[in-house]
Amino acid sequence: MRMRPAAARDLQTAGASALRFGLALNLVVIGRLKFEDYEVENIRPLITSSPPFSRLADMLGEQRLARLIGVSEIAIGSLIAAKSFAPRASALGSLAAAGMFTSTLSFLITTPEAWQERQGEPKLSLAGQFLLKDLVLLGASLFTAAESLRAASRP
Repeated sequence: MRMRPAAARDLQTAGASALRFGLALNLVVIGRLKFEDYEVENIRPLITSSPPFSRLADMLGEQRLARLIGVSEIAIGSLIAAKSFAPRASALGSLAAAGMFTSTLSFLITTPEAWQERQGEPKLSLAGQFLLKDLVLLGASLFTAAESLRAASRP
């Protein structure tokens, strides 16, 4: 399939914009949910199975920890969205998101509910499938970080 270079650039620009918008929107919307009681219940198995997060939950309480995570997600999503007028801040937000998604991917290891045993072979449960999508979001975060850093270095 042959494509003109200008058309390929336009497609790449559109894809990068959709990726940035989708990443930022996901973080803001999911961050907002952390203020709902049912979301505190939803994340409980992840938090209690993770040594660092379970210690934080013991210190702060589950609801406060969920809200702290929510505020962090909203702030990170907002920073990522700010590329057009604050590319350095956007790069910082993207790098923070990469760190966050790396920590949530660790839940695949620490959360027993992420796996189910069937016929002797472990398979991802619904919780594990939910967590696996963070690998794509990690890639999106790294991509948007690089894009923002390139924009910040332009005169």
